[in-house]
Amino acid sequence: MIFDTIADILTGVFLILGAFLSLAAGVGLIRFPDAIARLHATTKPQILGLAFVLLAIALQERRISTILVLLLLLVFQMLTAPVSAHMIARAGYRGGIIAPESLFVDELGQAIDDAPQEQSEPTKSTHPSQPAD
Repeated sequence: MIFDTIADILTGVFLILGAFLSLAAGVGLIRFPDAIARLHATTKPQILGLAFVLLAIALQERRISTILVLLLLLVFQMLTAPVSAHMIARAGYRGGIIAPESLFVDELGQAIDDAPQEQSEPTKSTHPSQPAD
C-alpha cells in the first residue's frame, strides 16, 4: 500500500518534469535565434523529458514486457535524435541558413573547401536500358 502511494507520487513528479522539459524544448524552438541553437533546444531536453515520461509509465505498469518496450523506445530516441539533428545542421550549413558568427570553430567549412568539386557537366547515363555511345 505504501509502495503504491510512493510510486504514484514519483509518477506525478516524473510526468511534471517530463512535461516541463518538453515545454522547454518547444519554447527553445521558437525563441532561439538560429538553427544550431534550435537543434540543441529540441534534442537535449526532449530526450530527457521523454525519459522521465517513460519512467513514469514504467512505475505505473511494472511489467517486464512493458519496461522492455519502453527501454527500446528510449534507446531508439537516444540513437536517432542526435543523428537527425546532426544531419539537419549539416544541411542547414550547406544551405546557408546557419549564421557564421554563431560558430566558435568552423570545421565543416575547411572540409568543404578541401573536398573535390563536382563536375559542371552531367555525366552520361549507364542505365542498362539505354545504349552507351
